[in-house]
Amino acid sequence: MALIVQKYGGSSVGSTDRIKSVSKRIYKTVQEGNQVVVVVSAMGKTTDGLVKLAHEITPNPCRREMDMLLSTGEQVSISLLSMALQEIGQSAISLTGAQVGISTEANYSKARILEIKTDRINRHLEQGQVVVVAGFQGIIHGEELEITTLGRGGSDTSAVALAVALQADCCEIYTDVPGILTTDPRIVPSAKLMDEITADEMLELASLGAKVLHPRAVEIARNFGMPLVVKSSWTDDPGTRVISPPNQGKSLVGLEITKAVDAVQYDADQAKVALLRVPDRPGVAARLFGEIARHDVDVDLIIQSIHEGNSNDIAFSVVKGVLPKAEAVAMAIAPILGDSGNTDILVEKKIAKIAIAGAGMIGRPGIAAQMFQALAKAKVNIQMISTSEVKVSCIVAEDECDRAIAALCETFNIASSSVTLNDNSKDIANLVPVRGVALDQNQAQLAILFVPDVPGMAAKIFTVLADANISVDMIIQSQRCRLVDGIPMRDIAFTVAQSDAEEAKKALYQLQSEIKFKEIVVEPHIAKVSIVGSGMIGSPGVAAKFFSALAQEKINISMITTSEIKISCVVDESQAIQALKAVHEAFGLGGETLLEVPSKEG
Repeated sequence: MALIVQKYGGSSVGSTDRIKSVSKRIYKTVQEGNQVVVVVSAMGKTTDGLVKLAHEITPNPCRREMDMLLSTGEQVSISLLSMALQEIGQSAISLTGAQVGISTEANYSKARILEIKTDRINRHLEQGQVVVVAGFQGIIHGEELEITTLGRGGSDTSAVALAVALQADCCEIYTDVPGILTTDPRIVPSAKLMDEITADEMLELASLGAKVLHPRAVEIARNFGMPLVVKSSWTDDPGTRVISPPNQGKSLVGLEITKAVDAVQYDADQAKVALLRVPDRPGVAARLFGEIARHDVDVDLIIQSIHEGNSNDIAFSVVKGVLPKAEAVAMAIAPILGDSGNTDILVEKKIAKIAIAGAGMIGRPGIAAQMFQALAKAKVNIQMISTSEVKVSCIVAEDECDRAIAALCETFNIASSSVTLNDNSKDIANLVPVRGVALDQNQAQLAILFVPDVPGMAAKIFTVLADANISVDMIIQSQRCRLVDGIPMRDIAFTVAQSDAEEAKKALYQLQSEIKFKEIVVEPHIAKVSIVGSGMIGSPGVAAKFFSALAQEKINISMITTSEIKISCVVDESQAIQALKAVHEAFGLGGETLLEVPSKEG
């Protein structure tokens, strides 16, 4: 007998007919010899309606009262679903988060789960009942029934956390699409279903805006080795398996309060090539990296900095063994990239790449700032910065590598560092270079111009943002260094949610008297297009194909950043959909079947 946790989102239980349909699916699972715990969201757009009611009363509702209000939506769903199960002959009981014993931290509207008491659920399961649990909610640990909600994607989080606490055999997430698709089927109907995807790939895609599965849920599954399957509640298709590493026996106490950083990594076998003042127009990156790929040079980090006037800086790192070939390619192509012949090439041989990694970094402002603070304290200067949802990488001088590693291990309480930055999950991913394409249209770009190039500047900048509770996404430090009154200056650019852009600008200007930067430029009309795939490690030409797809559509790239399994480009907001479609087609990710998708899941 297997214990299965199933989660159904808002559109899956959006009407009484849908609830009856879901009850039959659950009943069938029980009849196959399984014990079942079900987690449900509020019906359809119920939560949106409750939020609207609150704002009709007051423009600034109290967060405690909002949690009290929003938690009622799931109570309607669980009671109706329990009734539907009882009506078809299946014993069932509905339980709120408080009744289950889901304890959370004291943080209204975005609490994280600390502990789940499973005694009551197990008692009902032993009596042959299906336990229907309200997702998205819990109670503050140690207090008298103070209700909290878990924030966006809270029902996904509830389901996977319950599966872990109950030591379930599997957690099934039922949604309005047949599984994890290569991109958003609402934009690209030919998006294809994946049979499986690694948890690391899923974390990147989920954090990039793929709405099917919330990154917090993936984080829990990855940390505890919980088998996860994403399926459609409309069909009997097998869905997509999310493959996590084996459970390492982590404690269930503080279940969702895991360490933000679980690894410090380094790679001393690195060299850097930077092209300064390349023309700022479509096709330049495609031509450069196309030529690099033609010579079978595998590139690691790629960074394109913000432009100054009509030019950009593009830098990339390679293993030292292929540096002569990479440098030769750069020297040969630089004169023909632009009309002015003004492109300079810088080569750095004595560098190292250091990184912090961890699924717990998602949604926690300040992790990058902590890294930069640790490096500044150790007097380590940062030459390049590249970020992803679960990793921050920096290029530093080779002779500062050991000092940097020691500082990061101490800061994040990591016992030992890892020599390699390579990802072994590509074995599971069957070496497919690109698994999916994601689009985030909710970003704004900020550029801080003429920042003194000394240790500690990045730390000060991103600490101020963290103190303002602003999450930063992409971070890029320009390669071009300009002397002003004998002081070297660089630009630092980053992206944040559009809603945080003005607040970020306001917070940063408080630093101007201390740092003495020139100005802050905000560009609100951008979008981020990203490709994700474990198989791109050791696959030259992936970046070139990505950039070429954009160039063919005459889409200019303003920023580029990479990790081992992701490449992201910032483009103009007006070309976002066109960019997504072009890149999806370029990598042959479409299928023959066109998908018709209902309204978005709740």
